Amino acid sequence: MPVKFEIKKQTYFDSVTLMQINTEVKKLPGIENAIIGMGTDFNLQSARRVNLWNPEFEALTPSDLLICIESGSIESALKGIEEAKALLSRKSSRSSGNSEIRPSSQTAAARMLTDANMVIISVPGAFAAREADIALDSDRHVMLFSDNVTVEEELRLKQKALSKGLLLMGPDCGTAIINNIPLAFANVVGKGDIGLVAASGTGLQEVTCVIDHLGSGISQAIGVGGRDLSEKIGGLMTIGAVEALASDPSTRVITLISKPPAETVLPKLFSELKKVTKPIVIYFIGADPQIISKAGFTPAATLEDAAIKACEISSGKRLESLMSDTAINDLAGKTKPDGKFIRGLYSGGTLCDEAQRLLLPITGEMNSNTPIKGVKKCQDLFKSTGHSIIDLGDDDFTRGKAHPMIDPDTRKERIITESMDPDAGLIFMDLVMGWGSHPDMATELSNAIRTARKKSKRNPIFAVTICGTPKDPQNYKKQWQIMEECGAIVFPTNVSMVKFIKKVISREGKNV
Repeated sequence: MPVKFEIKKQTYFDSVTLMQINTEVKKLPGIENAIIGMGTDFNLQSARRVNLWNPEFEALTPSDLLICIESGSIESALKGIEEAKALLSRKSSRSSGNSEIRPSSQTAAARMLTDANMVIISVPGAFAAREADIALDSDRHVMLFSDNVTVEEELRLKQKALSKGLLLMGPDCGTAIINNIPLAFANVVGKGDIGLVAASGTGLQEVTCVIDHLGSGISQAIGVGGRDLSEKIGGLMTIGAVEALASDPSTRVITLISKPPAETVLPKLFSELKKVTKPIVIYFIGADPQIISKAGFTPAATLEDAAIKACEISSGKRLESLMSDTAINDLAGKTKPDGKFIRGLYSGGTLCDEAQRLLLPITGEMNSNTPIKGVKKCQDLFKSTGHSIIDLGDDDFTRGKAHPMIDPDTRKERIITESMDPDAGLIFMDLVMGWGSHPDMATELSNAIRTARKKSKRNPIFAVTICGTPKDPQNYKKQWQIMEECGAIVFPTNVSMVKFIKKVISREGKNV
């Protein structure tokens, strides 16, 4: 089929805008495929992978815009390029012609919002520390969404924040709920007396959503960034956030979620936590729960279990999992995959990590782009072998491209690729709802599943876990229904889906 392209040198648009325009162009008559994006390594690899490559692309840089269209005719391909340019032009016009006053700096914004006491920073990492300094110097808390901040800058900023009695959440903090206001990627959950501190975005979302489903609520959900409990940072903001919750009259139970702290950090962390009189539930992903129990805290076995234990302490009631083992076993008993391997396609890094840890003892061997101990590093990011669980939200897939919780294209492409592999018997994934996420991810994923079945002439088993609440803007019940209508098996938590997969594998041996 004809492929036409146009390159705009030194022309920048953000990844979300380009995702939206790419989606619109693909809907045009005759368009088979399109890449409308910046000249990043990932986008150029995508062009090669879907046979849209042209040698002229070699000279592209991340500051250059590529519009590449594959269509049934040269005429429709050229029309696609013109439509993409028109959409980009209208986007630029709306931005420049908007009558709303948009401050050009953080300082100017602060003059407009004199009561604001928190700044959310999302700028390239090279400039993030400077903006955080401005906020802290103005005695404002910081949510540092930006990544690529050096560990030295992180340490200095957190020390500065704590010296002023402020929070610095991040860097690379994608989720928080402060005073019942969801920030960045977060869900709409009920207000209650459970306070959370987490070095994990989707882990925090999963726990807060389960808390909401169980009928309890949260006081605050504070993200601290994935490196906070490393040896270099020493748990500074985790301890600071716990101290803040300890003095918060609306918080009665505290829950910590993180990968295991560095060995040198753990004694100091436990020493500080023991000063807190409120009950503390801890889920250090993959850590020995006996270490936590011996220190006097309540250990959790999974993200769902962390939510259940916090709710039990809060409510004084005995609570059960959102999906019973009987229901999971019944589903597994009716499931017969036609391929021997499982393939996980996650948008949430912590959910991907949890699945690896729970499934590795059953599978024996596994591959991932973000492997835990005992899992092999996948040789090819774009081709699964054996049992594989992939984190599509990792930097390998998101450089110059919107996160898969926003942009479904990478996962839709992967759903089709996995379905074409006769060895792929069970394909599973997460669907993360809430503010910041795609407005209708279920429709996007279900369409991809239908297309995959049609192209592959196969019917692998699809399983989906939905991380969300009934109050989220996407309509939880509707998203569930859409996934079931395309034949997917739907679960309320990651752990319930993984239990189902374990049952299927156990019945069939180490393969499904």
